[in-house]
Amino acid sequence: MSTEDRSNTTKKSTVYVALITALAIIIGSVILGIGGQTPKTVITFKTNLGEIVISTKSDEAPQTVAAISKLAQENYFDNTICHRLTTEGIFVLQCGDPTGTGTGNPGFTLPDENLPQAIENNYPVGTVAMANSGPNSSGSQFFLVYQDTTLPNAAYTIWGSITSGLDILKTIASAGVVDGGTDGAPLTGVTIESTKVTIS
Repeated sequence: MSTEDRSNTTKKSTVYVALITALAIIIGSVILGIGGQTPKTVITFKTNLGEIVISTKSDEAPQTVAAISKLAQENYFDNTICHRLTTEGIFVLQCGDPTGTGTGNPGFTLPDENLPQAIENNYPVGTVAMANSGPNSSGSQFFLVYQDTTLPNAAYTIWGSITSGLDILKTIASAGVVDGGTDGAPLTGVTIESTKVTIS
């Protein structure tokens, strides 16, 4: 075989490989739903009081879900407390701060996503949303809504819904805040012991 023949054969082989690879990608995309339906991500927080399971909203808040999932996979939330409970006006348990002070952050901020309308009960029971200190300032802290809540400014990214463990939140809320107030550390201590991310 001449050098030219070998060159042509090599070029043809390269083209065939490229075509086969492209076809495999297309078939894989159809099977996995890439470019259509986003894979479903479920995050499970195992706490000292039981498991809280969250079905994420990957389509509506992709950057937030990706960031929270990555932090969870890196064990960022493990052995952290849920440091804040509010029982009047807004009804949430706030978690996600490794310092337990309400000031901790992962070293980056996220853009606001999937903000609801400024209507009554715009953060309904079971909602999981990001805490922040202003527009586009979300980090790792998030809150779990245990009773229908209205936030007039509607400025907190909604990234998930609680599918299991809501009873745990209601038990924590019924015990109240440590000093008997309406906003502070929960009387019933809550620690996220481990986190599991499931993608399907």
